[in-house]
Amino acid sequence: MKELDYENIVTLYDVIHTENKLTLVFEYMDKDLKKYMEVHGNQGALDLKVVKSFMFQLLKGIMFCHDNRVLHRDLKPQNLLINNKGELKLGDFGLARAFGIPFNTFSNEVVTLWYRAPDVLLGSRAYTTSIDIWSAGCIFAEMCTGKPLFPGTANEDQLMKIFRLMGTPNERNWPGVSQYAEYKSNWQNFPAQDLRRIVPNLDSVGINLLSLLLQMRPEARITARQALQHPWFHEITNPQIQSSIPDPYVQQNQPYDMNHQQQSYDINHPAPPPY
Repeated sequence: MKELDYENIVTLYDVIHTENKLTLVFEYMDKDLKKYMEVHGNQGALDLKVVKSFMFQLLKGIMFCHDNRVLHRDLKPQNLLINNKGELKLGDFGLARAFGIPFNTFSNEVVTLWYRAPDVLLGSRAYTTSIDIWSAGCIFAEMCTGKPLFPGTANEDQLMKIFRLMGTPNERNWPGVSQYAEYKSNWQNFPAQDLRRIVPNLDSVGINLLSLLLQMRPEARITARQALQHPWFHEITNPQIQSSIPDPYVQQNQPYDMNHQQQSYDINHPAPPPY
């Protein structure tokens, strides 16, 4: 934690170790995002200017973690802390893990169910930074609507809620999906739905960003670094971030180049398919 010294990560001031307990002393933050939405939102939904500010800060925190080879693994509104200056910081790194080479294999019991990526739900144990990106997409939608995007009750129910919106995976749209331990060939075949139906107050450029965060295949999800360069954030100026980020959407295995993204901002076609 002390190595993660960044403006969008809660500061660990001290570690007090006694015979019977270990106490961590963090900076004071006024409330978590869940409470903030309850207090300041319209039935939980936040003003889009606030959503944009919080998403930018969330992605900056995620980018710093990933650049330092740390997976948070438990991103949810309750773990995002906000002070009275409107600063958002990542907290609760209890499930965080370092990653590196050789590729680590982890437990699939990570991330609170509602924010858990489909590849993890399907039983993947070899995962990457993309699991935090899926969680960020779920949080993005929740800030816009005031409601959790996929409020499942158990692993199977969680998958079904995802499939009803994003479409049921198969070998055609997700090669290799049938190899996951929890995959079932007899799942009902749901078609992908239009995200604008779920988040009607979000403009077409915002829908495009949301769809890139919520790509079903982990290798197709945008990175935090790329997301910070997305046109939805163009009105937010941050020279330090802008100068440190390479040209957007340049990533191995990234299926959408910048020209494709620019073409997809039309209100009738704001989002790439979820696979």
